Amino acid sequence: MSTNLFNPSDKRNYPSRWPLYRGKQLFRVIDERSEDGSEELLSVSHITGITPRSQKNVTMFQAESLVGYKLCRVGDIAANTMWTWQGAIGVSGYAGVVSPAYNVYRQNGDIFNPRFLDMLLRERGLIDVYHSLSTGIRPSRLRLYPDVFLTIRFPVPAREEQDHIVQFLGWKLSKINKLISIHKREISLLEEMKQAQINTLFFNLAQEGVAKKRLKSISQCNQATLDESTPSDYLFRYVDIGSVDAKRGITHYEEMVFGKAPSRARRIVHNGDLIISTVRTYLRAIAKIEEDDNVIVSTGFAVLTPKNVNSKYLEYCFKSDQFCDEVMRRSIGIAYPAINASVLMDISIPVPDYAVQLEIGERLNAECGRINDSIDFKRNQISELLELKSQIVSNVVTGKIDVRDIKIPDYEYVADETDADSDEDADMEETDDQEE
Repeated sequence: MSTNLFNPSDKRNYPSRWPLYRGKQLFRVIDERSEDGSEELLSVSHITGITPRSQKNVTMFQAESLVGYKLCRVGDIAANTMWTWQGAIGVSGYAGVVSPAYNVYRQNGDIFNPRFLDMLLRERGLIDVYHSLSTGIRPSRLRLYPDVFLTIRFPVPAREEQDHIVQFLGWKLSKINKLISIHKREISLLEEMKQAQINTLFFNLAQEGVAKKRLKSISQCNQATLDESTPSDYLFRYVDIGSVDAKRGITHYEEMVFGKAPSRARRIVHNGDLIISTVRTYLRAIAKIEEDDNVIVSTGFAVLTPKNVNSKYLEYCFKSDQFCDEVMRRSIGIAYPAINASVLMDISIPVPDYAVQLEIGERLNAECGRINDSIDFKRNQISELLELKSQIVSNVVTGKIDVRDIKIPDYEYVADETDADSDEDADMEETDDQEE
């Protein structure tokens, strides 16, 4: 059964036995606010759905008070307005509060099994519909508002069938979750091994009494920025704090033009430069620029250009626990620690002879490279398993695969341990201008 003949982007089809209803017939908007801010803060993500923020590695800024935040009951739908188009929506299994910028909806009666509805709302076909209906000047500004969300048609299988679908997927996904959990534990061990090699090497340099130099004597900071005379149609690839992972470096770029870019998109970088986050320094957002074709980074970074020091050596030094701990020690603030660029440049690091720097860089490249290959292999395995999970969920919650007559055996339930490593979308509204 086709869902919407008036929206060409809506490609969904459901079994004819499943009636379709517009969102406004099934859900209503809820806008109840916290009076004292004592409730649990919930995070809404396209990866993990709705979870208590305290249980995640969410790295976004949190307001000091939750007074005025939107209340969310168990069974309510919460949608991250800015990232619904990526699937940042779900049914809450917790009572708490969400950002005032989010949307909260409640069922008009006991129509859906909450778990079935949670999976349906984040099914890839519906996510495509959210995307087609969202409005904004660029991807990071797309919004899906309640009046539009409630026009979408949703399938309503018989409650008995919904319950069986939930049981079936619990059985099938547990097997995959167990494999993913094993791979993730192995990755954690490999990451620890890699970090230990970096730390040991720089610890040994300190023990050997290698002379230390301040960063300002071996590098220049923030040498070039875009000015306001930059043509509004200048196209560049932007890197913000959330684009840099402590373990993987720069993970993604966002293309934009100067006229529609945030005011913090200003720092010019060149090959060999090092970028160090000066805000939310606990993120350890540090990376070496390997290619600089029209790349601009946030003013939340300090851009260091090496002088008479090897950039690869600097990169590994900056990723050592010794250096990161020193940056944190000099940072100011608890919820949102930051370090002034001049204070950063006053930090001293061991600087051996240039030949030794090259040797250290080559040795760590070889050792860490082998570990990274193993990590990448396991990450690829996880990606394939996640894709398999997504496909199974999509096929079942859309009725493409009819599971009504499949008998479900006894099985060991294994919860989804998907972590927040890629939760860039979580609570973004609260932080959109925090890196200025």
